[in-house]
Amino acid sequence: MVQLPKSLFLLALLLSSCSTLDQIEDTYEQRFSKDIAQIQDLQSAELKNVPIPKVSPVVAVYPTSFSDQTGQRKSNSEFALFSTAITQQPNALLIRALKHAGDGKFFRVVERVGLDNLTKERQLIRSAREQSTDEEVKKQALRPLLFAGILIEGAVISYETNLESGGAGARYLGIGKSVMYREDNITISMRMVSVATGEVLLEVLSQKTIFSYGKSEDVFRFVEAESELVEIELGNARNESSTIALMKAIEGGVLEIINTGYDRGFWVLQNDNQGVELNDEIKIDKPDCDDNCVDDIRG
Repeated sequence: MVQLPKSLFLLALLLSSCSTLDQIEDTYEQRFSKDIAQIQDLQSAELKNVPIPKVSPVVAVYPTSFSDQTGQRKSNSEFALFSTAITQQPNALLIRALKHAGDGKFFRVVERVGLDNLTKERQLIRSAREQSTDEEVKKQALRPLLFAGILIEGAVISYETNLESGGAGARYLGIGKSVMYREDNITISMRMVSVATGEVLLEVLSQKTIFSYGKSEDVFRFVEAESELVEIELGNARNESSTIALMKAIEGGVLEIINTGYDRGFWVLQNDNQGVELNDEIKIDKPDCDDNCVDDIRG
């Protein structure tokens, strides 16, 4: 049996380890590249292209109706951090997702976050018209605010860190390379509530994995007859944004609500001649206003 020299064996082992490291690095590079491309496209090619219903439902998102319930803080091993791990305004991301559904044509989203400001501005308009010397201006009335037939509510219910972590490394004759990775997870709960009955019509869960990885290369060698030491270290790390991950989870939840709503008949396609335009569970009485006001979940 022929025995390979120890140096050749170590060299083969080093090359094999480097190949494994490159594979790990390439895998996470591809994941990050794919995620960045999705971010630039709003991660919503599928959400943007959902089929439009006959009647666009009017929905409302209140400031406290979609919030962070995890209480998770940013992790730090050196000192305490009081910053939260995720944004405290997830309702803004929810409104954004609703407005991008169907290229902005699926939902009609009414303003409820800044409702106080909206009400004050309408009061100023009424006051200005009452004080006007023009009789025609005094007779002009503001149109009623559009009301919603659906409330979208929910919460960020879980932010779990370090669900999976690991790495690999190799070193030979003072030259080394290593790769490490970590995976976190964020989960949201979202529900669709009928204003007419208060019934929870749909409830979905959506989650997104948050990727992080780092790589480093170093050289540790003695020179000049082992009297002087040279040490060089290089490295970098990449962490996926928790806000972007939350945005993707919310968009996934909105997409599931849309698809499940079609399955259960809450809305029908524009070219569908069967069935009713709106399910009775999400209809509300028509307000006392002009012809521009519409009934059902459109407001």
